[in-house]
Amino acid sequence: MKLTQATQAIHADDDLKATSDVAPPLHVSTTFRYAGDPEDLVPIAHADISTNEAHVYSRHTAPSSTRLETILTPLLKAPCLTYASGLAALHAAYVYLNPGRVSIGEGYHGSHGVLAIHQKLSATHILPLHCPASDLHAGDLIHLETPLNPTGEAYNIAEYADKAHSRGAMLLVDSTFGPPGLQDPFEWGADIVMHSGTKYLGGHSDMLCGVLATNRKEWLEGLRTERMFLGSVMGNMESWLGVRSLRTLELRVKRQSENAGKLVRWLDTCKNSDSGGEEAEVVKRVVERIQHASLQHEDMPWLKQQMPQGFGPVFAIWAKEESMARQLPSLLTLFHHATSLGGVESLIEWRSMSDATVDSRVLRVSVGVEDWEDLKADLMRGFKNLGRKQEA
Repeated sequence: MKLTQATQAIHADDDLKATSDVAPPLHVSTTFRYAGDPEDLVPIAHADISTNEAHVYSRHTAPSSTRLETILTPLLKAPCLTYASGLAALHAAYVYLNPGRVSIGEGYHGSHGVLAIHQKLSATHILPLHCPASDLHAGDLIHLETPLNPTGEAYNIAEYADKAHSRGAMLLVDSTFGPPGLQDPFEWGADIVMHSGTKYLGGHSDMLCGVLATNRKEWLEGLRTERMFLGSVMGNMESWLGVRSLRTLELRVKRQSENAGKLVRWLDTCKNSDSGGEEAEVVKRVVERIQHASLQHEDMPWLKQQMPQGFGPVFAIWAKEESMARQLPSLLTLFHHATSLGGVESLIEWRSMSDATVDSRVLRVSVGVEDWEDLKADLMRGFKNLGRKQEA
């Protein structure tokens, strides 16, 4: 029986249930007893470490992280491994793939930080994301982040897959902003997919997690072996929280993406309105521009295929002035002024607080599961109050 994503998120781990508990128990042990019968003991030299059949030490496998990976596998459309954070997962990918060149563009500054550290230990050369295909060689890597942090802008995965593969290079897609239910990078040619599971896979702002998924069996086994020595595994508590979170992934992401789409349409309509209405004038006094994948109208022929269920819950606002971007978050009630994203609660961040590379007028908005009309009203109150402060 073929199950939908929503059903798999609830039942993909049914075969792992060793107790009658409906909610999976939290296992806290870091080490596990060997078989009691000496005849069943398999020395490490002869053991198959690619399996999760017998837990030995949690730097290899553990019940909760195994359960989490079991649920994630059908959701991501590929076998996967979990890590202590998104950046830990990215570091593991760079170490294993060890590309001679990495083609990468703008995006999450943390990813560039990991790549800079990797360069200290390797001869990896960095190329622009939009470099000619002729600059790539076999074994090189295109690192594509889509949708992009912090703007929510989307890139054509198939285009970059074709570019990489035409030269014998590989494509890594950071799909953190396009979680399962919104985007499947493997459908469009990705070789390996990364998620900062801290964001939408976790969804409650209470756990760190990273994920690598690939359909290449030899890559998965190599990554699993190296993870044992890198030591960047998820903790038991975080893994258990991840299992809890995945049960509602589809519900959360669908609502968040719909809310973001409605807010972006409202803001964009106000920004481009010639009617002179009060709402439009209030928005225009504060907002210079908005960016989100839903506004990439010329790209819709491929974008609607790549993200058929919605264009993601994150968008960016450019304020008219830096002072406006600094002040607006403190004038909002429902949007918490905090970094990160993907939780059920809406967040807004003056991005300069955590990223020194972005325009100081940028506000990143991560939309939660609240009623979108309430979020709209909160933004409007904030815009009005900011306007009054500017006039005072």
